[in-house]
Amino acid sequence: MIKEKWVSMDEICKHLGSSRDTVKKMINTQGLPGYKIDRKWKFKISEVDSWVRSKTRVTGTEGRGKSDD
Repeated sequence: MIKEKWVSMDEICKHLGSSRDTVKKMINTQGLPGYKIDRKWKFKISEVDSWVRSKTRVTGTEGRGKSDD
């Protein structure tokens, strides 16, 4: 099994296309998975990607406006 490396705040910001402030806000208010080790944030990209998918999943008619009923 290949071990996944930890990435820094800068790397996760680039991965998500978001600012440091936005990522910190997502950690504090929405539960973005991040770990503070000493004074530095560390992330697993697979955990962050799973979290993003769970938060943005659209099912049924959600997110598509009015239905055609």
